[in-house]
Amino acid sequence: MKIEVWSDFVCPYCYIGKRRLELALDEFEHKDYVQIVYKSYELDPKAKKDPNQDIHEYLATKNGIPIEYARQMNEKLKSQANEIGLIFNFNTMQHTNTFDAHRLAKYAETQQLGLEITERLLQAYFTDSMLISDFHTLLNIATEIGLMKEDVEELLTTNRYGKRVREDEEIAMQIGIEAVPFFVFNEKHAISGAQPKEVFISILNKVWKEECGNSKNPSKSKAKTSYCTGEGCEMNE
Repeated sequence: MKIEVWSDFVCPYCYIGKRRLELALDEFEHKDYVQIVYKSYELDPKAKKDPNQDIHEYLATKNGIPIEYARQMNEKLKSQANEIGLIFNFNTMQHTNTFDAHRLAKYAETQQLGLEITERLLQAYFTDSMLISDFHTLLNIATEIGLMKEDVEELLTTNRYGKRVREDEEIAMQIGIEAVPFFVFNEKHAISGAQPKEVFISILNKVWKEECGNSKNPSKSKAKTSYCTGEGCEMNE
């Protein structure tokens, strides 16, 4: 079974949804036959690399809400994250542009380290309060998970893998993704938002039963995609 996940590294629901999916997979009998592939999606392509607002101010400005309400929203998200073992440090978070982080993730995927870089970048942003657009921050994260320093330095000083990021975003537009996280199972069933673990368990079993049966290599389906919506982050136009 193949699960494609469109997400961004500064999307809190993406990290929460990722962990809930993983918790669901821990209870899924056929976990060993599941492949997860992360796809690029920028919530704010025009975001600056150097943050000039804290995350509360940014969200208040973006959504046209009082800053105190933004703080309350973030506290609720922090509580949701804590329930599944994640730590969100909103007061020190550095909202930034994620294009280079996505380029790095695309390269890491070619080195069979796509899952590792995705987790590390999310943790770096939400928990460690790192500036994930910074050259040295990305270089350190990359070498930490086992990528070659020289290769990453070359990547970050060029526009390599930028086309692959844009291709993911183009596909997102074509299939109508307007918010992330967005999960597509075997190119047929889709879930939008950070759904509860039970919803993920249900669709995992559904897809396996319908398309996989006793096969260890489920076939791809071209049938119309069915959707389930929930909490997520929308792109900033």
